[in-house]
Amino acid sequence: MTRDEAWALLTKYNKDRFHLQHALTVEGVMRWYANDLGHGDQADFWATVGLLHDLDFEMWPDQHCVKQQELMRDAGVDEAIIHATCCHGYGLTGVDMEPTLEMEKVLFAADELTGLIGAAALMRPSKSVQDMEVKSLKKKFKSTGFAAGCSREVIQKGADMLGWPLEELMEKTILAMRSCEADVQAAMETL
Repeated sequence: MTRDEAWALLTKYNKDRFHLQHALTVEGVMRWYANDLGHGDQADFWATVGLLHDLDFEMWPDQHCVKQQELMRDAGVDEAIIHATCCHGYGLTGVDMEPTLEMEKVLFAADELTGLIGAAALMRPSKSVQDMEVKSLKKKFKSTGFAAGCSREVIQKGADMLGWPLEELMEKTILAMRSCEADVQAAMETL
């Protein structure tokens, strides 16, 4: 699946700017992680999984990670992408596909965390992740009233799946978001 094909499929079912920005962010984050973890030859695949991971969420939130399997199969999407995107809902939606590959665990762990980091960035004078430090993010993480929709339990479970301390997941995901922040902003300006 090419990037253009993935974008066309995403925008067929997603119009909300917030959802599109999240998809672009997770796409960039997954590309960064692929390179950082020694899977640079699979960076396009990891990025495509990031871009499409919430394909059904805007239109079918009650069927999240279930409906997108049908949508992707109808579009001829590779089963590896379908499995990888759907297992990020393991234990959270009606999906029983457990993340087993490193890439799937990264998506599970980083997806929810990108929302928390994005919300924390908006509170900064710079409105950016470029000057964000783990210490300030940990304070936001501990404040359950801040970005209450971002599940701390899921973020911690993701770190545990990877066998990383929470601080390592936070640090890496901040770096990943720094790497793609300008590209995401530029893409959003064209919408």
